[in-house]
Amino acid sequence: MGNDRWLTLDELVGYLKLSRSKLYRMAQTGEVPASKVASQWRFDRYEIDTWMKSQRQSYDESPDNKNDDRKGCER
Repeated sequence: MGNDRWLTLDELVGYLKLSRSKLYRMAQTGEVPASKVASQWRFDRYEIDTWMKSQRQSYDESPDNKNDDRKGCER
């Protein structure tokens, strides 16, 4: 994969290490930032990076994680 700004679905699969079907569903439902060109999905690498960082922050701050198994673990 080169340094292209726009990623195909298959390139995003490799980039995020998620399954193709999961990412396809996420694109369809708007869970992941995506654009549809004709019948193909395209993903802006910069938007994906920003989205990934926002997912980490929302996970780290969620109340459910205050009682998870990582209590006392160093980060």
